[in-house]
Amino acid sequence: MKRSTFSGLVSAAAVGAPAFLRYAWAEDLVTVGTVNASSDVPFFIGDKKGFFREQGIAVKWTAFDSAAKMVVPLGANQLDVAAGAPSAGLYNAVVQGIELKIVADKGSTPHGFGYMPLLVRSDLAPHFTYKDLKGMKVAEPAQGTTTSSTLNEALSQAHLAYGDVTHEYLGFPNHVAAFAGKSIDASMTTEPSATLAVRSGAAVRYAGDDVFYPKQQLAVLLYGGNLLQKNRELGKKFMIAYIKAVRFYNDGLARDKRTGHGSLTGKNGKEIIDILTEYTAVKDRTIYEQATPNGNDPDGRVNLVSLRKDLAFFKAQGLVTGNVTADAVHDGSFVDAALKVLGKYKHA
Repeated sequence: MKRSTFSGLVSAAAVGAPAFLRYAWAEDLVTVGTVNASSDVPFFIGDKKGFFREQGIAVKWTAFDSAAKMVVPLGANQLDVAAGAPSAGLYNAVVQGIELKIVADKGSTPHGFGYMPLLVRSDLAPHFTYKDLKGMKVAEPAQGTTTSSTLNEALSQAHLAYGDVTHEYLGFPNHVAAFAGKSIDASMTTEPSATLAVRSGAAVRYAGDDVFYPKQQLAVLLYGGNLLQKNRELGKKFMIAYIKAVRFYNDGLARDKRTGHGSLTGKNGKEIIDILTEYTAVKDRTIYEQATPNGNDPDGRVNLVSLRKDLAFFKAQGLVTGNVTADAVHDGSFVDAALKVLGKYKHA
């Protein structure tokens, strides 16, 4: 999507709009779909720190309830980049010949960074165990995403099947109100919505997903046909900026030596929280101080073992029926190209 863009007669910056809403003079405009989760933070960092501008890129954001809803616009070149949980719809689109690829890590769950915990409604929490999930109404963002596989792993802790619960499909921010209104019993909820639900008193964090599904490739960066074929050089530039932002993010992470719990208390942690409160609807910085941050590989590598496992789950559920593999949907060449420029990560 090679095009020049200018702010027009009146710049949004002139009226004090946040940086990510401004149009800017740039040679290349990249359209990016997001899910309004805390794992979107590398995009915000890349904008705030000027990493995209360094590459001659202006970014336009579009919010979706889940990455599953980005597949069609990505395949139609209405989006250049999508970000969120891989879905059955993604693999089905590939089977149908739609050109898109998983190109980098966007959110994963190493020890201490279980950022999409299993939440339970407060009045049900006393004496709760995994086996009590049977028959409950459990919220997840959409049918057939990696969140579904995460929930399946939680259920397996009590030898329960995915069909042993009633599934309620709600965008993550809506989980908070659903708990308060007692229309759901439990949820798989990403940050910062998870911390908001707990802070409201309506829900309790039972377990982080790093406990029952460690190192899951929960969210990914996806490229559509424009960056994969028509403008690969732009795809490489975007990846350079993205990985620089991911590394800045990693330099803000820390893990408690006693509990192993992850937090944004590292070198860049305070600045990252400043960016999150500027770019998101959550303006209370204590939410991000308490929230569990996501893992994100500083060299952009994805966990193919996890992707294969989740695809197998989709196939077992009958959600993907075509002959497709996770390896075939992965393209690591953009990360490889970026690392030739940036080198391997060295922690600050």
